Amino acid sequence: MQRREFITLLGGAGTWPLAAWAQGSQQMRRVSVLLGLGQRDPEATSRVKAFRLAMRDLGWINGRNIQIEIRFAGSNPASIKEHVAQTVQLAPDVIVANSIPVMTALHPATKTVPIVFANVSNPVGQGFISNVAHPGGNITGFSFIEPEIIGKWISLLRDVKPDLSRVALMFNPDTAPQYHAYLQSFKAQPQQNLVEIEAVHVQNISEIEMAVANLGHQPVGGLIAAADIFIVGAREAVLKSAERHRVPVISPYRQFVVEGSLMSYGPDTADIFRRSASYVDRILKGEPIGNLPVQSPVKFELVVNLKTAKALGLSPPESFLELADEVIE
Repeated sequence: MQRREFITLLGGAGTWPLAAWAQGSQQMRRVSVLLGLGQRDPEATSRVKAFRLAMRDLGWINGRNIQIEIRFAGSNPASIKEHVAQTVQLAPDVIVANSIPVMTALHPATKTVPIVFANVSNPVGQGFISNVAHPGGNITGFSFIEPEIIGKWISLLRDVKPDLSRVALMFNPDTAPQYHAYLQSFKAQPQQNLVEIEAVHVQNISEIEMAVANLGHQPVGGLIAAADIFIVGAREAVLKSAERHRVPVISPYRQFVVEGSLMSYGPDTADIFRRSASYVDRILKGEPIGNLPVQSPVKFELVVNLKTAKALGLSPPESFLELADEVIE
């Protein structure tokens, strides 16, 4: 009997005969996806699923003509640095990168491997690209939060809490430094100064709890939990403190509302990952990355938690609820 050898492919579907793998190895492409989230985070799960499905719809079948390697680096700088080094060493055909800290570590690590970022705010200000129309170099992608959204968050909070006069924008300056510039841009706009907004820096759970407690002493206050991988990873502490001190919270992420925040408004993160697959597909088919301009979000969602609203003594107007994409009761 002729002896057959098998090789197991990482991320693939089972085993292939070695001879068959050798014949098809030249067609096998590799894409590495590096997320600044934990593996069990529902946000990470939805983004990865959206990307895999979009790649499949474009004809890229994992284990057949492509290997899609997923890495969950979280927000820890040492973990991010390690995952970036391992990813670059693999020399994939394309890297999909998520979060500013991941891009900050990845940007100087390779000037040759094409990088498609997804859900990354202010890529020009961060120095990742030269401009959105002609990014230059080996990087392009899909941006996330723009400065104008701060005004929208405040407006939505005031729709539900008309006496709102003070808002805290909570973020970690190490993982979301763009908010300094965003706040300056927002405050420079001509507008009625009906609401005072301040930056609240947090870098650990104790600082989160203290900041929310201080805000809770003012019944006219509200909290913006920023688009920040540190805040996403620490959202349990944010939401528990907000519940304890009766502070209304808005964030960009639906998952916050599912877990108890008052509302969310922001780009659909899964949709951005779904769209990023189109750029990966074009790069794999030979299109120069320099031809691909940075794209902005196209799908935004408003989600409201009525149970939380009632617990806070708030009654969102029916006209407001009709505008929501989803109302959680």
